[in-house]
Amino acid sequence: MTLYRFVTRWRLEAPIDRVYQALSHPTQWPGWWPGLIEVEPLARGDRRGIGRRYRYTWQSRLGYRLRFAICVTRVRPPTLIEAEARGDLEGVGRWELREIRDGTEVRYHWQVRTRPRWMNLLAPLARPVFTWSHHTMMRRGELGLAGHLGVRLLASAPVRE
Repeated sequence: MTLYRFVTRWRLEAPIDRVYQALSHPTQWPGWWPGLIEVEPLARGDRRGIGRRYRYTWQSRLGYRLRFAICVTRVRPPTLIEAEARGDLEGVGRWELREIRDGTEVRYHWQVRTRPRWMNLLAPLARPVFTWSHHTMMRRGELGLAGHLGVRLLASAPVRE
């Protein structure tokens, strides 16, 4: 399996609570995140959301689909949601939110290994293409979230860490 590590930063002119609420309801994401085909709830989890499980189906701009389940492992409203992925991608994703002067900064940490054989066979040559695909998907999510919330983007960029 090939390991990928990404950190994406979004800055939105919105209060942290509104951003957190949008991110904490993934079944609503397909309505505003282009490329996200479906989010199927699998388990409710506890009252804080620990143990919530969802199955995601993503369609990349390149035409391939990825399917994986997410299980929420840590929650600290309104600043943190962390989850483990299992399926076509396996690893950990973490949303970190913090208040900034004009709104909210969101950092998404995504450390995953690819499982599909074809992706791992192509990885030595196609890694830059898969990286581009991830950044494109995240940019689409950022634009979709800003539109969903009816707010301006302040800045965005993949973060090199």
